[in-house]
Amino acid sequence: MSTLSPPARPEAPTRKAPRLLTAAAVFAIGIGALVALAALHLTQGTSAVDAGDLVRLLTGSADASVWNVLQGARLPRLTGAVLVGIALGASGVLLQSVARNALASPDTLAVNAGAYLAVTAVAAFGISLPFLSSIGVAFTGALLTAGLVMALSAGGGESSTTRLILAGSATAMAGNSLVSLLILLFQEQTTGLFAWGSGSLNLAGFGTAAQAAPLVLLAVVTAVLAAPRLDLLRLGDDTAASLGVHVRRTRLVAVVCSLLLAACAVTVAGPIGFVGLAAPVIARQIAKKLPVLLAHRFLIPFSALCGALVIVGADLAVRAVFGADKSIEIPVGVTTTLLGAGVMVWLARSVTSAGSGDRPAILHGAAARGRPAFTLIVGGLAAASFTALVVGMLSGDTMLLSGDLINYLAGKTGASYTWIIDQRFPRVFAAILAGAALACAGTVTQGVLRNPLAEPGLLGVTAGAGIGAVTLITWVPSAGPWAITGFAAAGGLGAFALVYAISWRGGLDTARLVLVGIGVWSLGMALITLIILASDPWNTPKAMTWLSGTTYGRTADRLLPLVVALVLVLPLVLVHRKEIDLLSLDDDTPRVLGVRLERTRLLLLCSAAVLTAAAVAVVGVIGFVGLVAPHLARGLVGSRSHRTLPVAILIGVLLVSVADTLGRTVIAPAQIPAGLVCALIGTPYFLWLLWRTRTRTA
Repeated sequence: MSTLSPPARPEAPTRKAPRLLTAAAVFAIGIGALVALAALHLTQGTSAVDAGDLVRLLTGSADASVWNVLQGARLPRLTGAVLVGIALGASGVLLQSVARNALASPDTLAVNAGAYLAVTAVAAFGISLPFLSSIGVAFTGALLTAGLVMALSAGGGESSTTRLILAGSATAMAGNSLVSLLILLFQEQTTGLFAWGSGSLNLAGFGTAAQAAPLVLLAVVTAVLAAPRLDLLRLGDDTAASLGVHVRRTRLVAVVCSLLLAACAVTVAGPIGFVGLAAPVIARQIAKKLPVLLAHRFLIPFSALCGALVIVGADLAVRAVFGADKSIEIPVGVTTTLLGAGVMVWLARSVTSAGSGDRPAILHGAAARGRPAFTLIVGGLAAASFTALVVGMLSGDTMLLSGDLINYLAGKTGASYTWIIDQRFPRVFAAILAGAALACAGTVTQGVLRNPLAEPGLLGVTAGAGIGAVTLITWVPSAGPWAITGFAAAGGLGAFALVYAISWRGGLDTARLVLVGIGVWSLGMALITLIILASDPWNTPKAMTWLSGTTYGRTADRLLPLVVALVLVLPLVLVHRKEIDLLSLDDDTPRVLGVRLERTRLLLLCSAAVLTAAAVAVVGVIGFVGLVAPHLARGLVGSRSHRTLPVAILIGVLLVSVADTLGRTVIAPAQIPAGLVCALIGTPYFLWLLWRTRTRTA
């Protein structure tokens, strides 16, 4: 927690007046900028109505069709943008004040994800609710997820920045996985929710904004009334309590107001990403130059004003870059996520793990086991993996018998069964190979970074590889597997290089690397969504292929690059197994023993990046495998890499293979992507891990 100066003494009216005039001038400039952007916003659209028509409308000489266009589309869109911006800006600054963390926001605390999940669940099951009831549903989802994240991130009496963001990212990933699952299972009931899930301002009239506006106003006014107590909370709980502040009540009021604002925003326009992070940061940066704005009575409404400016400006940017027609298909939330993720990366550059709250946990494992026990564990996992392979080959929309596989190998099956097995075995082996690659990459990443909460996906590799693969598939549909893998590898390595370069400030700090990686990951996922929606906005299966991870439609030739990556990288990792053990201790021990620290660390992390990129090129984005498999391996055989690596690889094979089989059979002939199943399996384990270590990280 940063050191804060004591509250200012009461000022004389002669000194207070200039400060109030300064604040009034800043607000006047901000409102003037918003009015100018709003006027420009009204001139943009798919119809021929332009600035001249607006001027004629003001003079009373315009045609009636001009007003119809404004009333039917442009004014509702502008009203929704301003209202949602105000709500998210105020929500973000309240969350940051309560958490005392500049990275807290409705996105990083999974507030938007919880509200989105609750709204989607209601829509999926065909429950029709009035608008105000929908806000209540979104508020409930936001409350549950925010409470979970805050509880998981607490440790040693303070919220750790790294743990807060990791807990929020994991919870948001789980919520988004459930949303994707509901969209796939209930496509008719959830039509249009994929694009809406990135934040959409395509409002039909003023109805939703008009009903949400009183609640937004009530929440903002309540928060401003609580502003003097929020100012005192900056001094610490004990000091605030000694000055007569009811700490818990004040925090409860602030959190309830923040969640209500986020719920209103999600209900009106969907989860528009990172406005709740970017707007307060912009407001605080201006307030550093004008300290009068640091008081919450000014900071809350000023952050709300900045939120409105961000969304209206982002919507104008989408229209300027892609045109008015495309702006209907491309959610404004994609643009705000690009901005907000950049702000998060910028903030994360100043984070260090020197403080107790952000120090990474030690890589704990089970006590060293004897060779017979280790052999038994490896043999059991190998048998289980082989069983999973056989079950995967037999299971699907058409169930086979073991005799069918034997006949296939002997070349005695009929045409129909031969076709089924020819289609099925690339999928089964894709899952096995991807599980092995991701588990190996996760083991290396956790060991090198000495952080049991890290995985390659949180270092930007997954999103970068997805960008490379999706870009090539979108503009060169006939590209072969080697080209796709090459672009995926280039994207993954490029993203990792970006994360590594940004995180390097006189040395590599693990907490900073993870937080920058999460920011780059968010940036990459927004770019993937943008590419898909800009090129083929109605192709939801294509989006789910890469964002959810699936083996659907894989052919044998597409597996070859992943096989090559495993053959080349696995021996390299095994040769450096002792260095991984040394790096997992500290930075000094490897240097003393002659290990070239930075070169070895970079080589191993690049190896993990190559494996992850190759896996993403084959099966898309599958999360949590690189997190869960190493943990389970250390729990079984200890922390020594020469034992952890093979066990983790077998666990990864088993996890992805089982997830793929379940996804193909549970609701056959419909299918659930393997990445969603892995997320649903891995997220509870990750949250349990955070809960178990919540008081041990200090």
